Amino acid sequence: MKYFALAAVCLLGIVLGSRAQGPVTQGSETVSKKKTTTTSTDPDAPAASTDAADPNAAPIPSKYKPNKDGLPQGGPTFRSDVLTVTLDVAVLDNHGNPVPKIPQEKFRILEDNTPQKVTGFSIGEAPMTICLVVEFSAKFQRLYTSGWAQTLNDAYYFVRTLKPEDYLAVIAYDLRPEILSDFSTDRTLAAQALSRLRIPAFSESTLYDTLVFTGERMQDIEGRKAIVLLSSGVDTISKLTYDKTRKAVQDNGIPIYAIGLLQTQREMAGSRGGMRGAQSDMNLTMANLQMTTFATETGGRAFFPRFEGEMPAVFQAVHDSLRNNYVLTYQPSNQAKDGKYRRLKVELVNEDNQPLKVLDEKGKPLKLQIMTKAGYKAPREVE
Repeated sequence: MKYFALAAVCLLGIVLGSRAQGPVTQGSETVSKKKTTTTSTDPDAPAASTDAADPNAAPIPSKYKPNKDGLPQGGPTFRSDVLTVTLDVAVLDNHGNPVPKIPQEKFRILEDNTPQKVTGFSIGEAPMTICLVVEFSAKFQRLYTSGWAQTLNDAYYFVRTLKPEDYLAVIAYDLRPEILSDFSTDRTLAAQALSRLRIPAFSESTLYDTLVFTGERMQDIEGRKAIVLLSSGVDTISKLTYDKTRKAVQDNGIPIYAIGLLQTQREMAGSRGGMRGAQSDMNLTMANLQMTTFATETGGRAFFPRFEGEMPAVFQAVHDSLRNNYVLTYQPSNQAKDGKYRRLKVELVNEDNQPLKVLDEKGKPLKLQIMTKAGYKAPREVE
């Protein structure tokens, strides 16, 4: 009985082992086999189709011959890299007020003295992207001084003038620029950023470096954008020179609206007389001229209020300039991507391409001031 049970267990193990091994196939066998076709003897039957093309058949001739890049010659081509330029244009009257309701056909754009065709036209009421750049150094904004109070009051006042849908960033600078808040429509972030401006750390001012720093970070932002600068205009320790900064802001093409601080203190310093007072007055005068140049060559404006009571009118003028600009778009006739600087000029003309004459309510001619960026730098061909 014991031997019978042992034999049964061995037989069961052999059976299970053969099942676990799976099917045994010869190495020469394949899973898929070539499909065989049979020829029908029925003359009425349709001809059999073959799936594979005959390798010995002659190639189909094509009228498109490949060029050196491997692309067919004479075939349709599509380009998506057409150069397009957008200009923010402000038209101001004798008193600096925007002139509204000017139709598109009255504008003429000259690029390197060559007339261009305006393809897009709108009024700048769309949301904007604005960077508020604030000078905050111990040179002019020492704690509890008039410069310190004026800087903070003007910064808070400007933030309140913005629309809820506008994007705002805040940058402060002394020895170096510092981003206090990034672009956002949340005004609490801007308030928190300005609350950090309490005690200046350094007595240096890097205006040039900060303008280039800001422009480079805003260059690729789409839509309407601007830089609002609250500064004395004095630069003490920038790595960049005035000429390099001027060229950089021209290439970036972002309008700069400069508001000069401490105008009353400047006049008081100049009235003291002596070499020190004259030198201080000359430096501050040069600072005003530099900020005016940065503003006008980028299509912005410069303001130099002497009294705090002038600030509401100044910020209203900034608001009107931002909101009442004409946005002109054109495709340059010169599409060469040579990286060269191209000068721009915008004119108002009548049907005969003569200067447009605008009259006020009393029938007197208005002397109009057209403000836009002085030019732009053409892109280079990507290699």
